[in-house]
Amino acid sequence: MDRAGHPDRRALLAGGLAIGALTLTGCSATSAAPLGSSPSPEARPTTPAGAFARLMAGNRRWVSGDLRHPDRDPDRREFVAQGQEPYGAILSCIDSRVPPELLFDTGLGDLYVMRTGGEAVGPVVTGSVEYGPMTSGTPLIVVLGHQRCGAIEAAYKSLRDGKPLPGNLQAIVKALRPAYEQTVRQGGSDPVDTMARAQVKLTATDLRSNQDLAPLVAKGTLAVVGAYYSLDTGKVEVLTGAPS
Repeated sequence: MDRAGHPDRRALLAGGLAIGALTLTGCSATSAAPLGSSPSPEARPTTPAGAFARLMAGNRRWVSGDLRHPDRDPDRREFVAQGQEPYGAILSCIDSRVPPELLFDTGLGDLYVMRTGGEAVGPVVTGSVEYGPMTSGTPLIVVLGHQRCGAIEAAYKSLRDGKPLPGNLQAIVKALRPAYEQTVRQGGSDPVDTMARAQVKLTATDLRSNQDLAPLVAKGTLAVVGAYYSLDTGKVEVLTGAPS
């Protein structure tokens, strides 16, 4: 993952982001009011295993149709208006069929969500993923790819045929090249699906081992999970990094 141009990330987070978290209520990671009295039916998970279990339980409800729609009422809206403390950060695709809050049956204030084409990453995206774990102790990151990803397919064909995509779409292709190269080496009957899964695993590995998140992972206060969503079944399949 490209971290060029960010030599002072720790100083930035210790200074600017800390000030922003105190002064910008719309994006604050802390609140003037205590968050322990949330009207949510369940307390906020504070460990990677607890956060992961909460998400996967929500996905099972999504698959079965037995939805709770938690944290989506006016009380919850008022509760999180002055501060937030999400228990998970999700990096997923822009695909309209893969909204993380729905497929994990969550609500307001539960998740940080970043969405890019094919989960393409760069410094701004990486910083956005890091925000929760590094400022408010969010214990879980999930990189979520999915079945029949249009961005992955377009990038695969562009790289295979040597035909650049127009405009800034080419930046997505560039970001997905490592997954494409791994797919070419691996082979298989469905290269687009192989590439989608490779992109998830590569991105999760990069996040898990980067200089800012790796210490949290080593301490056991953060887990980075790679996962894959089936459009056909609604089920999230864990590919790598599930906390025990």
